[in-house]
Amino acid sequence: MSEPEDRELVLGAYLSYGTGHHAAAWRHPDAVADGAQNIDHYIDIARTAERGLFDFMFLSDTPSVFNDDRDGYGSRVVVFEPMTLLSALAMKTTHLGLVATASTTYKEPYNVAREFASLDLLSGGRAGWNMVTSSKKDAAHNFGLDEHPEHGDRYRRAAEFFEVVTGLWDSWEDDAFPRDKERGVFYDPARRHVLGHEGAHFGVRGELNVSRPPQGHPLVVQAGSSEDGKELAARTAEAVFTAQPDMAAAQAFRTDLRQRLAQYDRVNRDILVMPGLCPFIGATDEEAREKFEQLQRLIHPGLGVAMLSDLVGGFDLSGYDVDGPLPELPPSNGNQSRRGLIEKLAAEGLTIRQLYERMTIARGHLVLVGSYRRVARTMAQWLRSGAADGFNIMPPQLPGGLAEFVDHVVPELQKLGVYKEGYREGTLREKLGLRRPPSRYAPAADGAPGHVGPSHYGNR
Repeated sequence: MSEPEDRELVLGAYLSYGTGHHAAAWRHPDAVADGAQNIDHYIDIARTAERGLFDFMFLSDTPSVFNDDRDGYGSRVVVFEPMTLLSALAMKTTHLGLVATASTTYKEPYNVAREFASLDLLSGGRAGWNMVTSSKKDAAHNFGLDEHPEHGDRYRRAAEFFEVVTGLWDSWEDDAFPRDKERGVFYDPARRHVLGHEGAHFGVRGELNVSRPPQGHPLVVQAGSSEDGKELAARTAEAVFTAQPDMAAAQAFRTDLRQRLAQYDRVNRDILVMPGLCPFIGATDEEAREKFEQLQRLIHPGLGVAMLSDLVGGFDLSGYDVDGPLPELPPSNGNQSRRGLIEKLAAEGLTIRQLYERMTIARGHLVLVGSYRRVARTMAQWLRSGAADGFNIMPPQLPGGLAEFVDHVVPELQKLGVYKEGYREGTLREKLGLRRPPSRYAPAADGAPGHVGPSHYGNR
């Protein structure tokens, strides 16, 4: 089903890892090899994203070393802690949204509520929380656990986690702080609220020791594509990041997700679906293909096999013939949707080598190789066909891949009428056309008590 012609793409800049998303990006001649922990580099690429009118930048995170390599070939082993980095970048940008991952499995709700409320205040209303349950089993050993919690248990905890965090964000009403020097009144006790949450996973009294965020609630994002992940997204999220390698699958995913919304008490009747997109681009298709092949040639086979082993749930593939088939895999407690994609490709006849060559490019996300115009037209087609509301752009290498996209693909998108010419004023959710959630304690418009419980957001 086609979408209205006047819709515009929402764009995120997925800037984790510092050097780019291709597994061999750090070896590129133009790469800043220490980019993942180089603040000047991050300031530069954040400003490039803002120059390109990106709605937000996004940082993924895992509470452990990213163990897709133990032999020294992979670069994703040391990174900045994302909230620290985004707080610094808030001081160097003006419009760019700042979205970070925080795990509901390995963090506590009070800390997450406090961190994102603070980031929203620091940035003038530009914070977003990517709520994930963590798929990396190694994280368990960093938090005193013998095993990574089961998939279903992680999602049940996440649903309650969300209720606690959003409740804490409502601890203080918007007008709770008159700060009246003349009367000596700093805050209004009637507008201070104890959450008093008691549930299966958490007992949290509250209040939060940060005032209500400028956005009311920072933007809530979810990144799971399993059945549990989609259900959690329908219940909680305003935007969803997803790996969708073809348009038909993306259309089905977006339709499925939107159909789930009706069963939940949401003010907002829609949700932004944003597949990851890794673009290899050039003035011509041939130039783009050469850039793609240049990075492919830099993949060390040991890294390719190690990354694939991690993506299938930590099953060691190093003893198998790389030009042979993927073996039958034991059950996994890791990322279910990504493993399912790999097994589907294996069933189509791809060897281990072909699988890692495919997956190390962008870990199962959409990859486009072509001219600036071709890539822009494909993005517009996905938007207009209902396959996506926007994309989380994953530059294959940084800083060049992002700068080239901003300088050449963005103007093509604007010519097609599917991308803005300038930023709207206001907070991140105002820029995205999302209503600010009222406090659960504020009176409703008709004078009845305000909605107490899950608060979701208005129509775009």
